[in-house]
Amino acid sequence: MNVHAPLSVSIDDLKSRIGQELGVSSWKVIDQDRIDRFATVTEDLQFIHVDPERALAETPFGGTIAHGFLTLSLLSAMGQEALPTIRNRTMGINYGLERVRFLSPVPVGARVRGRFILSEVSMRSATQAMLRYQVTVEIEGAEKPALAAEWLTLAVLG
Repeated sequence: MNVHAPLSVSIDDLKSRIGQELGVSSWKVIDQDRIDRFATVTEDLQFIHVDPERALAETPFGGTIAHGFLTLSLLSAMGQEALPTIRNRTMGINYGLERVRFLSPVPVGARVRGRFILSEVSMRSATQAMLRYQVTVEIEGAEKPALAAEWLTLAVLG
């Protein structure tokens, strides 16, 4: 559970926290079963993800690695856990990503977590706030993160 994010904040509270870390998710294990299920759903069955013996023999990774898009797709769950609830929000909409970079492969068995820094809050209307986060997905014990991105979400207020 995240200890950085308050339970409930207003948009004005968030505006005062621009440039600050809002939360860090718990660690999530990237095991072979998770990788295989993601490969099946996305139809990305490249051997570096789903064939442990071949990945060990033919890659520099020492075994299989997670899909970059698998790591990226965990942002929703990580954000839900780590970010504060916005008062009067009726729904949140994933608005997209900018400047996504996959910086390090995530080896099978590794644990990853998301770190969220709020970089912008802008009102699009009286009932819509656009939030921009600098997100880093860290690999436990690794020097470099798995990915870095700017994530935009739209908070619809009621």
